[in-house]
Amino acid sequence: MIKVCITDDHQLVIEGLQLLLSDHSEFQVVSSFKTGLQLLESLEKGNAMDIVLLDINMPELNGIETCKRLKKSFPGIKVIALSMLGESNMIRLMLKSGADAYLHKNAGKDEIIHAIQEVMSGKRYLSEEISNIVLFNDNSPANGKIINSPFPKLSDREKQILTMIIDEKTTQEIADALFISFGTVETHRRNIMIKLGAKNTAGLVRTVLEYHLIDPKT
Repeated sequence: MIKVCITDDHQLVIEGLQLLLSDHSEFQVVSSFKTGLQLLESLEKGNAMDIVLLDINMPELNGIETCKRLKKSFPGIKVIALSMLGESNMIRLMLKSGADAYLHKNAGKDEIIHAIQEVMSGKRYLSEEISNIVLFNDNSPANGKIINSPFPKLSDREKQILTMIIDEKTTQEIADALFISFGTVETHRRNIMIKLGAKNTAGLVRTVLEYHLIDPKT
């Protein structure tokens, strides 16, 4: 029986995956966690698992860093990244950190089951959708020249919020100015920090200045 761990900061996602896997006798969900740190602490205590379904966008420790640490200490455990983030650079970062598969969270039941089976047989798995994103991404303009950006592309809203963060606006001030909720701003902030590999606001500022990520006219 394959021992599965689910790590995602959304309880509904955890419950949905548990329900999906409960229909298959070959799988046993042995644990679930809301953060990468909880997952790593459980492993250090000796809790057994064969495969982890791992979210990328999580508080405290994102999925990329979680996967990197997990694979360093427990290389035999398989990791399938499950995320709403579909940029090619983000996928590459996750695979580089050691993930055995990458699935979009809109993946169907059959694809998730197939991915687990493929990974447990020693293969890597990328869905056709994810493979196409990696192969035909927006870093390849029509003239055929590759733009070597070390970071995933920021959305217009993320650029807007990043600019306000650099201007030392608080989360509440950003929420009020953009007419969005405090929680939505926090989610965008978290996504930005994951994409830019920053651990705090100082790291964001340093990265923005070093790579000229924001047009000074904005």
